[in-house]
Amino acid sequence: MPDATGKQWYLIQCKPRQDMRALEHLERQGYPCLLPTHQIERLQKGKLQQLSEPLFPGYLFIHLDRVDDNWMPIRSTRGVNQIVSFGGRPTPVPEAIVTKLQSPHTNVLPALIAGDRVVLNDTSLQQIEAIFLEKNSDGRVLLLLSLLQREVVVSVPLTQVQKIELRTYEPVSRLQLKKDQETTKK
Repeated sequence: MPDATGKQWYLIQCKPRQDMRALEHLERQGYPCLLPTHQIERLQKGKLQQLSEPLFPGYLFIHLDRVDDNWMPIRSTRGVNQIVSFGGRPTPVPEAIVTKLQSPHTNVLPALIAGDRVVLNDTSLQQIEAIFLEKNSDGRVLLLLSLLQREVVVSVPLTQVQKIELRTYEPVSRLQLKKDQETTKK
């Protein structure tokens, strides 16, 4: 629903990793924009760092009037790919969604959550896998190791821990598929 000025929020798709560039150039042209962000915790170089990242990477919101505003410069703005449209017409975003996104959020997404699989990067431990339990205040973490048929809780420095990113699929070559089909036929 349009506000009192007849303006509505629309969604803009940005070029890859150019959200901030698009936001900066659109605001310089006088367009009111919104790039919702959230705080995350990331493990980089053995240290936890809090970063601000876009909530919707590759997209930002713009407040426009369908009649009065000039839409032509938007498409040629640096960092902008296109205005999100359905059926060839830009589709407005409901005001309630944008209002909710504008309200401040203080939640920080942690880098490690209890139950995450991690690997120890210590030369004496040779890439042993463990399960993250919790973080201490003194820069150490508690891990659950499975050694010699027993589970042991150990405390190690955060700098020696690396999160294991799970892959959603395992690539298989055509040759491997052909071999699997031949073995099932026999």
